Order: sequence, then C-alpha cells, then structure tokens
Amino acid sequence: MDIHEMKVDQNRRDIQRASASRGGGSANFVGGGGDASPFDRADSVMGQERGYVVVVTGCGKGKTTAALGMAMRAVGQGIKVIMLQFLKGTWQYGELETAKRLEPYFTLCQLGAGFIHVNPDNPDPTDVQTSRNAWEVCKEALFSGDYGMVILDEINNAIAYGLLPVGDVLEALERCPQALHVVLTGRDAHLRLIEIADLVTEVKEIKHPYRQGASARKGIEY
Repeated sequence: MDIHEMKVDQNRRDIQRASASRGGGSANFVGGGGDASPFDRADSVMGQERGYVVVVTGCGKGKTTAALGMAMRAVGQGIKVIMLQFLKGTWQYGELETAKRLEPYFTLCQLGAGFIHVNPDNPDPTDVQTSRNAWEVCKEALFSGDYGMVILDEINNAIAYGLLPVGDVLEALERCPQALHVVLTGRDAHLRLIEIADLVTEVKEIKHPYRQGASARKGIEY
C-alpha cells in the first residue's frame, strides 16, 4: 500500500469512526431512500425540505472557495458538512486548518495526489485508480446519513478527465438520502450533471494576477 492508498484508507476510517461515534443516531437529514429520484421528488421529504444538487463550474477562480462558503453557512445553521477533494493532496491549504477548528461540524478530506495533467482519451491507469478509490470514500459519505451537506470538490474535473464515469455519479445522486445537499465543483461540468442540478453557477475569470506572472498567495489561492 503506497502513501496515497494509506491516506484514502485513513479517510474512509475517519468517516466510519465519525458515524460510529454518533452511536447510529439520527443524522442531520434523514432521507426516504427507495426508488425516488432527487430530480423529480417533492419539495419536502418526511416534513423536511429536500436537498439540492448544486454545481459550481467554470474557468474562473473561486469554485472551491464558493463551496467552502456554503459549508460555513451550513455549519452556522447546525448542519454537518464534509468536503471531499478529488485532486488536491499535496499542498497545505488554509482550509485544512480551518476544518480542524470546526470539527466535528465540518470535515475535509484530501483524496488526490496533487494537480495532474491528463489526456482524457488515454488517462493513466494510476490516476484512474486514484479517482476510483476517492469515489468509494465519497459514496460512503453520501450514503452514511451523517451529513446534511456533502461537497465533492473537483469531481467535475475527474469526470472531464475520463477518470470517473458520469453515470456512476448520477446513480449515486439518485440513491443518496433525499434531504441531503450535494455540491459538485470543478471545471467542465458534464452536461448531464448540469441538467439534473437544482442550482448551477458558472465562475468566469475577468482578471487574475496570474496573468501578470504573480505566484499563488497564502489566503487567496491556498
């Protein structure tokens, strides 16, 4: 088992431990399950508002930042949130330290091996396996019933890169607890995800210091 596999395995154990520590009690939102789809379900489920599918995409900076903002707002309302990051995995991002201060209401797990360059027509098998491992962790969080919001950060990238079939994601969204909010971020969101989402935001770059040769800055990029 290499370092990345150890990290994914540890993240899976963390999710399972968080579930066990709550003694199997009721989650923030309890969905109805069954054959109902989040794309045609009613606006309320068992007296609760149904969860949204949110897509944040586009070529501009701020997609993960927007999702973090939603997480902060949800935590403030007493909703437990987990953010699972598909690609990030090597830099020490500021949100990692923020998450520690907000535990157990906000959990952040990095599942990737860092930024990668992929040929979507011929992705590296190692990258594909890394994404598949990450997706298994994501499914555990989606179906656990322990969270009111699950953020799948950079999952749009993984799908666009050919590392994860969009059909697998659509199936999971159909089966997850109906009151759960699911946020999917990253460039090049798949059309099928845009079609079924309740809320879609495109982040557009107008101006960025990077274009003038500036390097990444603490508190802004990481």
